Amino acid sequence: MLWPIHRSFHGGDGRSPHGNKVLSRKPREPEPVVRSDSYPCGIDPEVGRIAAKNDAEELLLIEEAGAWFEYLEATRSESDMRYQEVEPWAWARLSQRLRAIRARIARLRPAEAA
Repeated sequence: MLWPIHRSFHGGDGRSPHGNKVLSRKPREPEPVVRSDSYPCGIDPEVGRIAAKNDAEELLLIEEAGAWFEYLEATRSESDMRYQEVEPWAWARLSQRLRAIRARIARLRPAEAA
């Protein structure tokens, strides 16, 4: 069924610039992306576990990249004297963060083997 477009969209009288009455279709409900009968008994729980593990591992890799960027930001554009003061702290912080991230990745690995 066609419905008239609101008057304010065009010249105020519900007509197009050419004088024709403007009609539009009534919006429909979006169709589901996956048919309900695609999976016989729902989504396989194993698929969900794999996706969750992949997401967790990806987040840890992003966190590792963030640790490196923090180190680079702390040591970049510093004078020689200031660099010598800041670099040991930045390296210790980076090492600590990387060690924690590697430990969390190691905890994910046994779950992957099980």
